[in-house]
Amino acid sequence: MSDTLPTPPSEPLTVEDLQALLADAETRAQQQREQHLRAVAELENVRKRAQREVEQAHRYGVEKLAQELLPVKDSLDLAVENAGRADAAALIEGQAATLRLLQKALERIGVTEIDPTGQPFDANWHEAVAAQPSETAEPNSVLLVVQRGYSLNGRLLRAARVIVARAPG
Repeated sequence: MSDTLPTPPSEPLTVEDLQALLADAETRAQQQREQHLRAVAELENVRKRAQREVEQAHRYGVEKLAQELLPVKDSLDLAVENAGRADAAALIEGQAATLRLLQKALERIGVTEIDPTGQPFDANWHEAVAAQPSETAEPNSVLLVVQRGYSLNGRLLRAARVIVARAPG
């Protein structure tokens, strides 16, 4: 069976020849229909699989974050349980340890702190809350960070709130 049409014969075709050609054409048409149905079914399977994967990504996308934050919660639970029995120095040390745990967890998931102190002011990454004259800092540079900013894998999560230096007078 070929996928091309036969060339016209030099002699007239008989009824048997025409029936054979018709049977061949019907067989090829049936094969094409079957291929089409298989392709449509495969496409539908791919679409459903992609939809399931997107749903799972939405449902479990924060799993890594949750796993990273569980030790921080454990540390805070321990601090609350021992708050009445611990002295101030031990509480301060525990808070510092919990903060370090949180910082490491954030770093592992791609969150980095923005500390622009001394850098030129950049409206894309900083939010100026005030301008203050300064003898020591360059004009239009960050003099003081009021609230730290954060980025996630290079994308701004929260701008750093800053006080910007200006020329005195």
